[in-house]
Order: sequence, then structure tokens, then C-alpha cells
Amino acid sequence: MYKKLVLAASLAVAFAMPVAAQSGSDPYSWLEEIEGERALDWVRAENARSLAILEDDPHFAAMRAEALAILTSPARIPTGAIHNGALYNFWQDETHVRGLWRRASVASYRNGAPDWEILIDFDKLARDEGENWVSGQFVCLSPEYRHCMVELSRGGGDASTWREFDTSTRAFVKGGFLLPEAKSAVSWVDADTLLVGTDWGQGSLTESGYPRILKTWPRGKALGDATTYFEASSGDVAVRSRVDQDNGAQVFVLRGISFFDTEFFFATGLSKPSKLPLPLNSNLQGVLDGRAIFFLQQAWRHQDRDYPQGSVIAYDLETGGVELVFAASDAQSVESVGVGESGLVIQYLENVSGRAARVERSDKGEWRAGEIQLPANGVIKIASAGGGTDDALLSFESLVMPPSLYFVTPANRVERIFQAPAVYDASDVVVEQRFAVSTDGTRIPYFVMGRKAVLEKGDAPTVQYAYGGFLRATLPVYYEDPSRPQHGALAGRLWVSRGGVLVLANIRGGSEYGPRWHQAGLRENRQKVFDDFISVSEDLIRRGVTSPGRLGAIGRSNGGLLMGAVVNQRPELYSAVVIGVPLLDMRRYTKLGAGASWVAEYGDPDTADWSYMSKWSPYQNMRENVAYPRVFYYTSTRDDRVHPGHARKAAAKMRSLGRDYFYYENVEGGHGGTANQGQLAYRIALEYTYFARMLMGAHTAGVP
Repeated sequence: MYKKLVLAASLAVAFAMPVAAQSGSDPYSWLEEIEGERALDWVRAENARSLAILEDDPHFAAMRAEALAILTSPARIPTGAIHNGALYNFWQDETHVRGLWRRASVASYRNGAPDWEILIDFDKLARDEGENWVSGQFVCLSPEYRHCMVELSRGGGDASTWREFDTSTRAFVKGGFLLPEAKSAVSWVDADTLLVGTDWGQGSLTESGYPRILKTWPRGKALGDATTYFEASSGDVAVRSRVDQDNGAQVFVLRGISFFDTEFFFATGLSKPSKLPLPLNSNLQGVLDGRAIFFLQQAWRHQDRDYPQGSVIAYDLETGGVELVFAASDAQSVESVGVGESGLVIQYLENVSGRAARVERSDKGEWRAGEIQLPANGVIKIASAGGGTDDALLSFESLVMPPSLYFVTPANRVERIFQAPAVYDASDVVVEQRFAVSTDGTRIPYFVMGRKAVLEKGDAPTVQYAYGGFLRATLPVYYEDPSRPQHGALAGRLWVSRGGVLVLANIRGGSEYGPRWHQAGLRENRQKVFDDFISVSEDLIRRGVTSPGRLGAIGRSNGGLLMGAVVNQRPELYSAVVIGVPLLDMRRYTKLGAGASWVAEYGDPDTADWSYMSKWSPYQNMRENVAYPRVFYYTSTRDDRVHPGHARKAAAKMRSLGRDYFYYENVEGGHGGTANQGQLAYRIALEYTYFARMLMGAHTAGVP
């Protein structure tokens, strides 16, 4: 519980700030000093003021307990990936807050009774070393999966250290590979060689703050003696490598020109890499029998043949020939591709409903897809499809159906091996897919979740969520790690069971209908993303689901930008808005955090792009004499991706405009905003307590 501190000097500064930034100056720029004493005093005062109110709300304690029980439930499915005959899983619960990295035999896992072998206990590691370690990625050398590099960050930031770990001895390797803290990326070439991108010193990072130089690092040599393998330019976003062990090391260098545009270079072993003729807007999925599998986010003409946008192709690394593997229809979107031993598993959407297929190549070079028979009208995910086998693990869930995990044999025989229990009674909860019409006539799908009686009665307290960016679909999932307040388990227990309604809006900017859906909301078209969200809000009101006095909205990161824009443009539509780890000052976003890497999504404010960005940049468009709802900002001091200054400055400016708000800044957690499940449960409880306070009010009387 936060004490009710009153830091008069800090609050006086906040209240005394000028109403608006003058041309060429920003009176709140001091809040960009992440660890500045004055800025942190402001943060502590804001936390104390807001949390004293929200924690004392009658909803908070129960919601926090409910969220924690869901996030740490031992009944969750221990999802993982198959490698070399074992299933590897990362697990967190109430006892193991920082988590366990563990494995079990595929046979025991398939039988539903995994014989877990603990590889790393991150709670014990943190205690033993006196460090606030948060686990990150595990990069292991296939197919043996013995030699691994393990990522560790202090407090959950993107900057991290990497250490070599041996899964056969279950210990970190003494004198092994060790990378100091930086925004790094690693790949194994062989058991004694890494390809490393990191901060090599002066001039070695791009303007976005990511590595621009790849070096080969042989075992036994100091990091400073690593040899340059590839250099990108400082204006690129980043350079990284990917090595597939397909009959030897198949080395790919990915030169990220922008967030979406990548040049691909290829070499067998560590020979000089040659540039591949793939279109820039493509994604490498893996290598199968000498063919690189790519997902095309733009149409491509190669050797007098056209390959459509949104398709999967196979590029022969020896001959340069191309084969069409899978072509999505206008109603479909490829979401993920798993590369197995002799074929592919492709998970795709059809009108935002999950489907999956196994795709295999005939001796004549024809690729044939066979549908994997899984439940319909929900979300399908690939948990594992590779690791030296054609066995696959796929999950199914929906907003009201807890996840099930299925073992799929190479012959597409489907066998359910895990079923998560429900976390609340959804017997009277319905989910409907509806469509709104945006300002340009585009039909925008959205999901509505609520108790049947609540939806029939109408005018319900409603929370509307969307993301709308970076080719990421908003899907009706029940639960996933890290879980979010818009997921069915948390929303159902904390919100819908109390009489609320949840809405997921599939606005443009995501991938719901493939790359075209994303590209329709890029840069100068960004306003369409905001229009789509607003059109769903208006459709909800027109249909009587809710009303402006009972409608709330929530978004984080890019979705925080969305929230900042719509609350400026249509403040009268919403009575509560959660703006999480947001981008808000788009005039300076390229100078803050990793912002320079997102120019391809939003535009460059230092060019003519500002002519359209200035029309919707949330921070610059906050105005006097506007009846803004009392918004809830949250961020993280340790967020080194989206700078906490965005949320801080917007809150300070909101205060200067005479409007109140809630504010919460966690001191750790990186861009996720939390470092463990306990912190996540706390923040989710704050969010739903806020919505209950703002949207339910007296209507919560008698509701458990």
C-alpha cells in the first residue's frame, strides 16, 4: 500500500506550469530526464496521489486477488516448444515469481503428466547474485539444443546481458560466452562460434539505438577481439542475424532499413554473404530442404511470375527459383508459419477466426495444404512446429473458452493433451462479432462480450480495446503470457462477471486481413485508424450497447497513442480512458527511447511528414476548455522502448489544462510495465478498479 505522501513542492510545480508549450519550447521537457531527481519526485507524488484513491476503492482488493489467482494458477497449460525430443517451457507462479526454465520428455508431456527437469530457477539466481533479474530470450544451437545463450535484464528493460548455459549440465558455463548489458542479439553458428550484434563502442549503434555491426566471436577470444562480419549504416534501424541448421549452418543477415523493410543476405557457413532478391517487405520464417520460407508483405514479381501480397513462398537458396506455398484470400491473413522436419504448419485467420493447415511439397514441386481439424470460431496458435520433428503443438481458445492444447501428428491426427479449467462461470456470457462502418465506408469487425441479460438490457458499462498497428491482430484470446486486461479470463472475471461489457475492435493497422489492413493505416493514413476506433464506439452507442456516460477505452504502447488521439478528437464519447506505456509526443518521439525505429509506421516529424502528424499527435493537440474524461496514464521508469516521458508530460499538461487524471509509474518492468505476475495483477486491478469507479458508480450496488 502506498502511503499518502504529499510532496508540496513537486505538486506546486505541476500546477504552476503554463497552459501550453510555446513554439520551439516544452515546459515539461524536464520530465524526460528518466532518473532526474526532480522528475522522480514528481512521479512519487503522482503515484501517491492516485494510488491512495484507487487502492482504497472497494473493488480493488478483490480484483487484485482475482487477477493474481488467474495469473499464477497452477492449472494453466505449461505451453512450450519441442526441441531434440524434449519440451521446453518457461513457467511463473505464486512461488516462482521470476520463473523457471524447465523441460520434460515429449512422451510424458504428451501423456499430460510432464516429468519436469528444472534448468534455471530465476528466483534463486536473483537471490544468489543480489540482482533484480528478469528473464528474456533463450537462444540455443539446434538440433542438439545443448549450447544456449540466456538473456537477463535488470528490471525488465530491453537492454540486457547474455550468458552461456549448458542444458546437459544445467549450469552456466564457467568462462563461457558473456555479453555485457546492451541491446544485443546473438545467433549460434556452431558450438564454438557466435554471431553478435551489440554496442561495440563509439559509432557502433544505429540512430534507433540498436546494433549496426555484426561480428563473429569464436570461443576463447575476448569480446573485443571479435571480427567484423557485416556493417549496416547508422540510418538503418538495426542489423541482426539468423542461422538455420539445415544440413549445416545457413547464415542470414537481416539489414533492417526501416521497421518493416529488410534486406536479406545469405551465406553457407561464414563465407561472404550475398544479397537475396527478396522484396524489402518480407519476413524470413526458416529453411526447409535448402529453401528459405518467406512471408511476403508486398506483392513481388520474380522471374516473370507474380506472387501476391500476403502469400508464403519458398526460395531455393541454390538456384534462386521460387515456388508458391500458400496464397491467402482477401478474407484471410497468415499469422504464423512453423517449419518442421519435412513440411510446414501455417496458422491463419479467416474473418478474424483462427484456422491451421499442414503444407507439404510433392516430388513435382507442388505445395499442398491439408486442413488441421481444430475447433472453430476462436483463436488458434502454433505452440511448436519444428525442433527437428513434424510433430506439432497447437492451441485453441476464445474469449469464453479456456485454452486447449492439441498434439498434431505428421498425418494430422489431432489429440487433445491439456485443457485449462475455466476461471469463472461463463455459462450466461455471449460473444458476438459485429461490424461498424468507418468514415470511408470500410467495414470494421469487432467482438462484443457480455452477459446475455446485460447485453439485452443495454446501456452497460463498456470497455473498448484496440491496438491498430505494426501488423498485429487483436484476437479474442482467453489467456496468454503475459496476460492483459482485455483477455477473456481477466476481463470475464474482473469485469464481465460484474455486469460490464468488453469490446475488441479489429481496426486497421493490424493484420486481421493481412498486410493490406496494416498498410491502410500507415503514416499519412493514420487518421483512418483513429476513425475506425471511433466508428466502433459510435456503433456501440447507436445499437444501445452502451452510452457515452458508460463507455471506456483502453490501449497500451501504440494503442496508447490511439487512446491519446481519440480522447482528443472525441472526448465526449468516453467517460474513462486508460493510456498505457504510450507514445504521445509525436514531435519528439524519434528522440525518445527506440522511437527512431518506428518512422515507417508513423512518419518522420523532422520532415514534411509533420504536416499530417501534427493534426493528430496527442501531446500537441491537448486543448484548453475541453471536458476531457479523467484519464488513467501508466508507464514504467525502466521502459527503454517507449520513453516514460510521453506519459509524464501528457499528465503534467493535462493538469495545467485544469483537468484531473490518475497516474501510475512502476519503477521497473520495461515496456511490459511490470516485472512479474504480482506486479501485473496489481496494475490490472488498478485498471479495472478505475473503470468500475468511472463507469459503474452507483450501478455496482449489490454486485459481487
